[in-house]
Amino acid sequence: MLIKREGFPEPSDLVMCTVTNIQHNSIFVNIHEYDKQGMITISEIAPGRIRNIRDYVVEGKVIVCKVLNVNKERGYIDLSLRRVTEGQRRQKSDEIKQETRAEKIIELAAHELKVPFEQLYQKIAEKVLKQYFYVYQAFDDVINGALDLKSIVDVKTAELLEKTIRDKIKPKQIIIAGDVSISVWNENGIEIIKNALIKAISGPDVKITYMGGGRYRIIVKGNDYKTVEKTLKDVSDNIINVIKKAKGKVEYERVKNLSAEAVD
Repeated sequence: MLIKREGFPEPSDLVMCTVTNIQHNSIFVNIHEYDKQGMITISEIAPGRIRNIRDYVVEGKVIVCKVLNVNKERGYIDLSLRRVTEGQRRQKSDEIKQETRAEKIIELAAHELKVPFEQLYQKIAEKVLKQYFYVYQAFDDVINGALDLKSIVDVKTAELLEKTIRDKIKPKQIIIAGDVSISVWNENGIEIIKNALIKAISGPDVKITYMGGGRYRIIVKGNDYKTVEKTLKDVSDNIINVIKKAKGKVEYERVKNLSAEAVD
């Protein structure tokens, strides 16, 4: 991975490292993104008593660590292996994979432009990393229309790079939901509710399911967060307006922490 950051990581940061040296009571590692050495004491390798450090790591092993302390004057960086959760480890590994993919995209563009890969990478990273933590995050914004590459590189490079990005990165699907609880005491209440829900569905990316007890879930999918948010608001507002006109009772609540099971 080409990305190199200036300075030092901050305490609590997660960093990808390669084990370079194993001592009796500590491990020394190279921190990839900063190209600096860090140290893990034996107590920060794993919980409990450790008889042999090599039961946990060997030279050359790539590990995710948490930054505990940084002494910039002396250049010391204290790390922990045991304080990294499995979820954090997966997240950091995924970030690195995505960043590696972003570098591959730049490499493909450099080949087409017949310019040195590292030269093009540095030109892009120099500007992008002032605003983003990773280059791939900027590429995601290119996909979503939030970043114009012409503000970073010349027109020819920007057009080719954007084409390569769109060829290699598929937009992430955004899924959000809201629940409406409806009660209509009119003799035609069922029809009123049914018509309100049918009219509110504005396209194939909107789905409404019955959750029981007079509660309905509105699920909206899309690739642009602002558009998806607006669609959910429009759908819920339409339902609320129809039910209120029918003198019914309606309550709306945005669904937080939407699970995959709740969408299917």
